[in-house]
Amino acid sequence: MAEKKHMSREGYEKLEQELAYLITVRRAEVAQKLKEARAFGDLSENAEYDEAKNEQGILEATIAEMENTIANAEVVDNDRISTNEVGVGSTIEIKRTDRDKIEKVKIVGTTEANPSEGKISDDSPIGQAAMKKKVGEVFTVEAPVGELQFEVISISK
Repeated sequence: MAEKKHMSREGYEKLEQELAYLITVRRAEVAQKLKEARAFGDLSENAEYDEAKNEQGILEATIAEMENTIANAEVVDNDRISTNEVGVGSTIEIKRTDRDKIEKVKIVGTTEANPSEGKISDDSPIGQAAMKKKVGEVFTVEAPVGELQFEVISISK
């Protein structure tokens, strides 16, 4: 049995939409490419056919992976997000103890992580270390530059 992965309602719905697009639109596009490539004749020396088959394989693997992610997702709805302690779905403000700069990040499931948007995974070093912490608590993260300490400044939804 696969391990349940936490995911926000927003991330779950986005994944479902992307999966539906791949199944309804991309599958048809790839099938059309295969059909056109077959029309070129001899399949043993047909680069278009090989490319289309390869694209089909990648597409089907992506679809299977997304279906697996959805099947094993545990959706964390907004009303289940605590503002008392850090968990998946929490937006937290943290500050390195040796600096004054406060960073705001959202703790999300692995499939939703996007550091450039301020979304970090609950499996990331900071995400893991911050889990279950309360406002005012300090946590330590192992980094290539050594141990970094962060203080939880605020927790919100």
